[in-house]
Amino acid sequence: MESLGEMPGRSGECLLAIMAKAPRPGVVKTRLIPSLPLQAVTAFYRCLLDDTLALARSLAGVETAIMCPESDVDELALLAGPGVSVVAQKGDGLAAGLTSVFAHFAEDRRRRTIAFNSDSPHLPRLILEGAFEALAVHDLVIGPTYDGGYYLVGANGSHPSLFAGDGMGTSNALERLLAQARVLELSVGFTDPFYDIDVAGDLIQLAAELEDTPTKAPRTASWFKEWGDAMTRLRTGTED
Repeated sequence: MESLGEMPGRSGECLLAIMAKAPRPGVVKTRLIPSLPLQAVTAFYRCLLDDTLALARSLAGVETAIMCPESDVDELALLAGPGVSVVAQKGDGLAAGLTSVFAHFAEDRRRRTIAFNSDSPHLPRLILEGAFEALAVHDLVIGPTYDGGYYLVGANGSHPSLFAGDGMGTSNALERLLAQARVLELSVGFTDPFYDIDVAGDLIQLAAELEDTPTKAPRTASWFKEWGDAMTRLRTGTED
């Protein structure tokens, strides 16, 4: 299989699009709000996004972009800094965002394009590299989550009906995506299953992982130290 470092042209041949929102209170990581102070949840998402951007930048020969709601473009462009394209999605919701990624970045020419969520900066870089490699031999690559969703999806071109009524993070999102891939007769490769951060249990799992290896996501690891008291209360409440 062709390796990432051997891809012809390097720049422009591979692109990682992060699905993101501006880190505003009450808008991001809303399923964590009952468990943590609103300020903590907002700061947590900002740290996740910062670490996700750092992970993306660590990939040799891969362009980094952000796909987001139109209202968030300016704020995210300031947050991301130079070298990251920030593009407004067409339509509302995650399915529209995913469709927009491939319509914008992969429709005009074949480019290995991956849409990646903004809350898995702890994902090993080798998994992302393997996802790009998989697109050398498959039409589609999917990174499944343990809860029935997926944390990334990649393609070599645009397939407008692929995400019809779909979205990452729902319990049957992966099943629906695979069903639509079969309808479109797309070959599918997979990366290793992983977890993203949706609920309190995910947060506790991530805290334990970053306590052992904080370099995986240093900004997020610092957040856990800053909000240590809140995490202690969360663990206690969960155990009770």
